[in-house]
Order: sequence, then structure tokens, then C-alpha cells
Amino acid sequence: MRSIRFATVAIILAATGGIAFADGPADPAAVKSEDGKYFDKEGNPTFKVGADGTVDWYTYSGYRRYHSECHVCHGPDGMGSTYAPALQDSLKTMSYGDFLGVVASGRKNVTSSQENVMPAFGDNPNVACYMDDLYVYLRARANEAWGRQRPAKREAKPEAYTKAEESCIGKD
Repeated sequence: MRSIRFATVAIILAATGGIAFADGPADPAAVKSEDGKYFDKEGNPTFKVGADGTVDWYTYSGYRRYHSECHVCHGPDGMGSTYAPALQDSLKTMSYGDFLGVVASGRKNVTSSQENVMPAFGDNPNVACYMDDLYVYLRARANEAWGRQRPAKREAKPEAYTKAEESCIGKD
């Protein structure tokens, strides 16, 4: 089942823009849009916040997903806690590919004073199916394009997003 979930996530990532691996995060400016999803010049998913405060669907969904699955450990709005890092800081230097790898497979950091364990979420459809959303939201936080508040205005949910979501979750 795990390999099926990873294959599903890989197919969705490929269908929704692919994976661009880089040494670190590129300039977050959106240079193109496909089916309501924004990309930077390197092809990584990114955010778009309008002058009136309207956010793209992925930033909005990422906010919701983060507060559903991630905030218990990583603190409110990616600001960290006593036992998990501030993701708004991590996304300043972490590439898209590294983010996907850590979320899907987990990570263990052991030092002489502490042991931090990030569990693998590749089998959790509430995370695996929304990795781009989480990345985009946290990237907006890391670049101070979005604050701590829930987005009040958002773009409409793209039809391509709905199809990818249904395919990943398993709805027919």
C-alpha cells in the first residue's frame, strides 16, 4: 500500500507541474500559472498574493492543511516549538525536493543533547495529497508574503486541483 501511495503522489506531482530539484529555494516570484497553480522560474510551486490580499488556492489550502496536520508539532503558523523546528525558517533554505523527501519519508536528527524525529507522512493522504499546498503556504510564510492570519480572500479552487485531489484521495 505504501508504494501505491508514493506512486500516486508522484503521478500527481508530475501531473500538476512536476518536481524541480535545486540546491536551495529559488526566487519565489510567480512567473507562470497552470490551472491555478503558480510556479517560480525554476518550476517549483509558489504562492501568489494579490495587492488586495487575495491568495492563490494552494496558499489557502496549505494554511488549512498545516493547521490540520502540522501545527501541533511545528507551532502556530510554522513558527516552531520546543521540539520541532520553525518551518517558516526552514523553507528559507530548504529546496522543494528536500521538503517533499522529509515530509514523505521523515527525518531523525540526533545530537548529544536531544533527539528530534519527524515521522514519515507519505502514507497519510491528508498530508501526501497536499504536499504542494503545504510547501506553498510555508514558502509564503518564509518569504513574509503572508502573515499569521487565515486568508480572508482566495482564488477559486481550480478544476484541475479538484481532479488531482479526488484521484489521490481515491474518490471516483
